[in-house]
Parts: sequence; C-alpha cells; structure tokens
Amino acid sequence: MIDKLEDVEQRFERLTADLSSPAVLADTTRLQKVARERSSLEKLVERFREYKKLVKEIASQEELLGTELGDIAKEELPALKAQRTTLEDELKILLLPKDPADEKNVIVEIRSGAGGDEASLFAEEVMQMYLRYAARMGWKADIVDQSAGNQGGIKDATLTLNGNAVYSVMKYESGVHRVQRVPATEAQGRIHTSTITVAVMPEADDVDVQVKEADIEMQVMRSTGSGGQSVNTTDSAVRLIHKPTGIVVKCQQEKSQLKNRAMAMKMLRSRLYEIEQEKLRAERDSMRKGQVGTGDRSEKIRTYNFPQDRLTDHRIGYTRHNLPAVMSGDIDDVIGACRTHFQSEALKQQDAPK
Repeated sequence: MIDKLEDVEQRFERLTADLSSPAVLADTTRLQKVARERSSLEKLVERFREYKKLVKEIASQEELLGTELGDIAKEELPALKAQRTTLEDELKILLLPKDPADEKNVIVEIRSGAGGDEASLFAEEVMQMYLRYAARMGWKADIVDQSAGNQGGIKDATLTLNGNAVYSVMKYESGVHRVQRVPATEAQGRIHTSTITVAVMPEADDVDVQVKEADIEMQVMRSTGSGGQSVNTTDSAVRLIHKPTGIVVKCQQEKSQLKNRAMAMKMLRSRLYEIEQEKLRAERDSMRKGQVGTGDRSEKIRTYNFPQDRLTDHRIGYTRHNLPAVMSGDIDDVIGACRTHFQSEALKQQDAPK
C-alpha cells in the first residue's frame, strides 16, 4: 500500500507543478483536466502525509521507552497507534478504484409497484423524501415528468438531481422499497404491504453515449397535471421512443417543446448509459442481480415499517427509528451506512487472494 501511496504523492506533486506551467496555462482544456485530476488526489495525499507524520511520531515515542520519559511515551503510544490504524483504514478506502460515474448528476425514476393505490401514495412520499434530501444537500432538484395515481399519489415520476458528486451518494437508493402500514382507506385496521421501485442513473453526456437520430421516434402531446401559462394548452410534452431497445422516455417539465426534447434526450442517454454499465458489471460479476427487480413484495432492499416506526436496509442489516424524520429527508445516516458497508466489501475483494 505504501508504494502505491508514494506513487500517488509523486503524481500529485507533478500535477501541482503543471498548474504553474506556461504550456498548461495556455491550454484551457488541459488546464481543466490537470486541475480536476489534482483535486481528485488531494484528500488522499493529505491523509498520506498525516500518516507519515504520525508514523514518525510513533517511532520517536518508541525510542523513548526505557528512558526517563518512557512512562509518558507508554501512555501516549496506544492512542497514537489507534490513530494510525484509523488512518490506514481511511487510506485503503481512498485507494479503491473510483466509479467513473461518481461525479455525475443523476436521473431518478420512481414507480409504484405491488399494492395499488397505497403504492402510488408511498411513491409520492418517497419522491418528496428525495426532494427534501436534495434541499438539505444543496442540490438542484427538478421533477421532469410524473403520472398521477388513481386515488392520489403517483404511478411514476422522473427527477433530476444536480450538484456535487450526486451519483456517489444516491447510487445506493436503487432497488425495491417496501412499505408496511395501515392505509387510510383500510376500515379494519389491517397492515398492508406495498412496494415501489427506485432506479438511480448517472446523467450521461453526449460523449458517453451516441444516439442516432434515425433510431428515435418522437411524439408530442399536451402536458398533463398542474400547468398554467400555456403548459397544458400546447403540444409541448415530448415522448421519445428508442427503436433498437424499445426504451420510452417522456418530459413535460418546460413550456418549450425544444427544451423538453433536450431533457428527454438526456434521459434517454442516461438509460442507455446505465444499460451499458450494467453489461460491464454483469461481465465482472455474473451473479449480480439487476438494480430494481420486478417490484414483487418478496424483493426488497429496504422496508419502512410505520406501525413499528422502523426503517430497515436489508442489504446491510441497518435499522433506525423515527420514520417521520426519514420521510422529511433525514437519511444521511442510512446512505452513510450503505457507503461504509459497500466500501468495506470492495476492500475485502481487493485484499482477497487472486
């Protein structure tokens, strides 16, 4: 590990020097690339320098053992060694290969699954949960499309979340979310189980996915839902059908048909990008299941049990209480627990004998 860290530090120093190079400063594209790479290594190098300083301090304290200052050194060494272990664990995580999509913005699709009207109601609550979480994180969030449920709630919705490294945070939300509670329409007080599916996709750029115009069928229609200012009176909503794959995307966010088409294209590219990434992941791990599944009650990554005021993430065995806070967007601890768990799993795979 130390050899790798030494190489990274040397690379960081070269990039720092490049930022002062006249040749780099004169090339805007290259300058941005150098600055971006240097920034991505900065935290790792800072921690490595802290680690080297700490190792020297431990060595100095150990040299004092057996001298008149030995008792003081003996008292300080356990804390210093514990700090070294913590830094070593952090360095291992920082050395893990980065997901190239981590820095991207995301498109989130939420769909009601099993459970009829109750699933639609919960789908809207989860959508609002993510919108509130985005506000807490300082991200820009937009609802680009949604279809209303029969008795309230939503059948499906598509959101965009833009901010700093959004995908690195939100990618753990993909899967089946299960809710257990007594619906407002339940006269007998029985607990019902319903599901929704959430798919989180990194927003794909033009360079990530090339889409041929000949492969796209475009349909226009009037927007549905709340409107005003001609949103519901002109054919501004856009539906795109990707003929080779059968993927359908729709956007009705803007009054402008052109803007809706541009957003729909972004959604389509992200869907296609996710398909390609899924193929790559499947090649690396043929046992890996798809993000979402079918939405059956038996498939779940997380359960929201309202009678017991409990959230459980089944992938990592994490449980917390206070569901009202969760639904208000207080999910930092859940996402943090997922990140820690999956980083730990990645470390185990990296350290496993080849």
